[in-house]
Amino acid sequence: MCGILGTINVNIDESALSLIKHRGPDDFGIDSFSINDFNVHFGQRRLSIIDLSPAGHQPMISSCGNYAIIFNGEIYNHLELRAKLPVDIVYRGHSDTETILYYIIYFGIQRISDFNGIFAFSFLDKQNEILHICRDPFGVKPLYYFLDEKQLVFSSEIRPIKALTTCKSLNKSSLASLLRLRYNPSPETLYSDIFKLKPGSSISFDLKNNKLTPKERYFANPIPTKIKDTDANLIKRYGIELEEAISRQLLSDVEVGVLLSGGIDSALVAAIAKQNYKGNLKAFTIGFDGDYDEDEIKDAAHTAHVLGLEHHFRKITFTDFLELIKECSRIVEEPLATTSMIPMYYLSKLASENVKVVLTGQGADEPLGGYVRYKSEVFRKKLPAILRKMIKPTIKLLNVKNERILRGANAISINNEIERFLSVYEIFSVSEIEQLILTRDTLSKERITEFYKTLSCDKIAHPVEKMMAIDTRMNLSDDLLNYTDKITMNFSIECRVPMLDIKLVNFIESLPVHLKLNSKGGKIIHKAFAKSILPEEIINRPKKGFQSPTRKWFKDEMSKLKDILLENDSIFSSVFNLKAVENILQLHLDGYNKEKQIFLLLSIYYWLEANNFLFQEKN
Repeated sequence: MCGILGTINVNIDESALSLIKHRGPDDFGIDSFSINDFNVHFGQRRLSIIDLSPAGHQPMISSCGNYAIIFNGEIYNHLELRAKLPVDIVYRGHSDTETILYYIIYFGIQRISDFNGIFAFSFLDKQNEILHICRDPFGVKPLYYFLDEKQLVFSSEIRPIKALTTCKSLNKSSLASLLRLRYNPSPETLYSDIFKLKPGSSISFDLKNNKLTPKERYFANPIPTKIKDTDANLIKRYGIELEEAISRQLLSDVEVGVLLSGGIDSALVAAIAKQNYKGNLKAFTIGFDGDYDEDEIKDAAHTAHVLGLEHHFRKITFTDFLELIKECSRIVEEPLATTSMIPMYYLSKLASENVKVVLTGQGADEPLGGYVRYKSEVFRKKLPAILRKMIKPTIKLLNVKNERILRGANAISINNEIERFLSVYEIFSVSEIEQLILTRDTLSKERITEFYKTLSCDKIAHPVEKMMAIDTRMNLSDDLLNYTDKITMNFSIECRVPMLDIKLVNFIESLPVHLKLNSKGGKIIHKAFAKSILPEEIINRPKKGFQSPTRKWFKDEMSKLKDILLENDSIFSSVFNLKAVENILQLHLDGYNKEKQIFLLLSIYYWLEANNFLFQEKN
């Protein structure tokens, strides 16, 4: 796991590369190549996980000198891939980087669909004068880029791109979409000229041309067709696939730990990892001082005791949680509404004191139907059309203040699938966004429509599986996986997500719907298999989610929030209508849970302040 930085016709040096040193403190390298009118520069910061020797050094150049690669990630099936290569290759070491370098040389860039792993890399083919940048199917690893006719800059993080280019404008359309969805879906960022490579995609640049013209391709495997078997057999097969996925992701030359919550997902990952790990498996949990429902230390400690894990935990207080939100916003680089990045900061810090690699249970909810919104979609399908139309006015009449219920009630009467999915996702409505920034959101629907078409959702029978397929590749990538990657790598640790093992997800998506969820709940096959290795009290614990007690904090500290967000002379005030912001704060005081909205506004505030060079005048 590393950080990469590459350019065409933009010089890089150690100072630019040092901006992502936290991603790879163990080693670094810079190489340059001249191809026609283009000067290609590759830089890499290395976090040594597999093959700790100098043989794993990057940039890595083939023995013939015609090919080069910079790679961030892990390829869990790289030994299988290496076995398919000619036996006469003389390898310098046993790193997965060297495996995929030669795999692409021999089988072509189109065969990256064979890679089971998490990755962002660039491959330079000097012989055919072409450069490729690629990102894994679920977007676990980020890859940003800046492009004009003669220059390209790409990196694992935004910081080096900002340092090497002149990015000076805010993308208001992206800001509107961010307010709607709580994150910016690829390829947009809040910068008008910095983009994210879409998950499961590659972009190729032909260096024989006199200008850089991107050719984008979606390489990830399509949604599989349904398999037929008995439920009992499929549960057994699920257990085999899950154990193989977790075993694959234990591949490491350094110590591995696990991020442990009180829930079933991390418990199941930990239980199987414990069975297959040769060393002493350490588990890490963060909780909160005080009486908070979000605290999971007691449940996690019980799980650790049952599984025989070495449990490390820490209780945290938030006497200065606003400064922590500011720091997390700096690390993540993109504003988000997801409050769980706060405990992730402390969890990563704790884990980094003990290990360099951690497994997490993240990523189970989307393919296995674990969220309430999926249950609502199943319920909706069974509900007569006349009753669907009655739910929203009934909820309004009852003066319900629960955000999930309100969003579900609003969505349930919408027949158009894309518009309904969007309604379920949104945290600010179209009218609220227009009041906040005087811009109408049209981009969110465009992005969901793109994924809908890319994944051929029109061929998927059940609407809920369409939503789950989109979420697994869109929401996860640019929200939860985004902050997880940035925060863990900030502390120089690699976070692996075995629930998103490509072979495992392919199996899950081939299962019949009834084994994933019904109107009562989700993760049906997941829980059915768990019964063979976990006690009932762990399996049936109420789902808490990985959250912060921000709802209460924001109420208690509302005066501080107002001092920050309603300041007349801030950059934030040049972009936002402060009266509309004040209305959001008041709704939170009135009992409507607006913690996500407030968290997002704070994240945007700190992002704008950090990028004050972008805004010399009021918009």
